[in-house]
Amino acid sequence: MRKMLFVTVSVVTLTTPMLGCVDNAHAEESWTLTTIADARSGIASPVDLGAPGDSPGDMFVFDQPLLNASKENIGSNSGYCVRTLPGQFSECQWTLTLADGTITVAGREAETGTSLIPIIGGTGAYVGASGVLTTTPNGDRTFTQVLTFLKAKQ
Repeated sequence: MRKMLFVTVSVVTLTTPMLGCVDNAHAEESWTLTTIADARSGIASPVDLGAPGDSPGDMFVFDQPLLNASKENIGSNSGYCVRTLPGQFSECQWTLTLADGTITVAGREAETGTSLIPIIGGTGAYVGASGVLTTTPNGDRTFTQVLTFLKAKQ
């Protein structure tokens, strides 16, 4: 009997906080910001830490111009990636610095194709930022980055 009571109390205790999370999901709206990371200029330094060539643990450090759709400089895109699966994936973290604040993202980026990277925070106008950055290579060493922010309804 004691085991049955303990399980019942535990289930109620664990599910009650989760119900609050479900309710909050409906109180959000999203908005987007599109930027272009320009890898044609700025700093782009590979760091070969493991076996010679592409190997786990190698790093890539960058600080590149951040552009708007009109190709005008609006800030910088700087961070690093650590190779996790040679030729396929890296674990990356970078910060987009804009006039009104910064946005930090971190997650798994594919060597080719589109990647979805979580937005983990920000400063200035982006304090409390969350959402996802979709990054797509354009074939000319630039990357279109669409940031989809979740913003709590007021």
